[in-house]
Amino acid sequence: MKILVTGGAGFIGSNLIEYLINEDANNKITSLDCYWTGKKENHITNDNVSYIEGYTWDISEIFKNERFDIIYHFGEFSRIIESFNQLNFLSKSNLYGTSMVLEYAKLKKSKLIYSASSSKFGNDGKDEDLSPYSWMKSKMVELIKNYRTWFDLEYEICYFFNVYGPKQIYEGEYATVVAIFERQFLNKEKCTVVKPGTQERDFTHVHDIVDGLIKAKNVSKNEEWLLRAGRNMTIIELAELFGEWDFIPERRGERLAAPTDIVKGDTLNELQWKPKEKIDNWIRLVKSKQIV
Repeated sequence: MKILVTGGAGFIGSNLIEYLINEDANNKITSLDCYWTGKKENHITNDNVSYIEGYTWDISEIFKNERFDIIYHFGEFSRIIESFNQLNFLSKSNLYGTSMVLEYAKLKKSKLIYSASSSKFGNDGKDEDLSPYSWMKSKMVELIKNYRTWFDLEYEICYFFNVYGPKQIYEGEYATVVAIFERQFLNKEKCTVVKPGTQERDFTHVHDIVDGLIKAKNVSKNEEWLLRAGRNMTIIELAELFGEWDFIPERRGERLAAPTDIVKGDTLNELQWKPKEKIDNWIRLVKSKQIV
């Protein structure tokens, strides 16, 4: 099977490529990444994996003579707070870039697996308009579903919930909260909790996410799937698992409530997926220095 992973040098994309190689030695995998947050040290050394540096909006030119059976599309701008400061790149990446990926998938009759964001579900769906990032991600979901109606595009949409695990980003503006707390703990610093600290999140291990993505490849449902651990936790509760913490000022666009009652595809019975990892176990390993 020929598979394209946009954002394949990033956190989730690189974990997925590793799983795809182990799943089937005959899989031929290509990564398209602009290395905005992707890293070359995340590359997998394997004869069946190739890496192309480029932008998603150029996909039809880069791969004009190729066709992929599956396109995993992760190559988008993916931070809520920074979306207020990077509006031009956000728009080009998440609106224009994803539109070009859709056009390519339509032309080549490839199946699209899209990484949607759970950020739109909070506050009874009102958080869709909380940030430019949340709004654009929700509009791309609408567009993908319309491409099914208009052009018979085959798709599966997978919603990610606060992913953590190997290859997560530890430094800079794109670091995840779990990674930030890990770094602070290992540096013997207090965890910095953004006020009010009662923000709820559902932390999901990247291996569980990847397992769901693999299973989404193998079904034909044209459905939306919630890939989540199923346990809402406040940021204060997360910090307390590491130890001491202090408040830092609240930030614009910060989502307060985690969604609880969303109904999408039946992940257990139709996707044959359920999460296995728990955030407490990950933190226990970090604190015992079995994960660095």
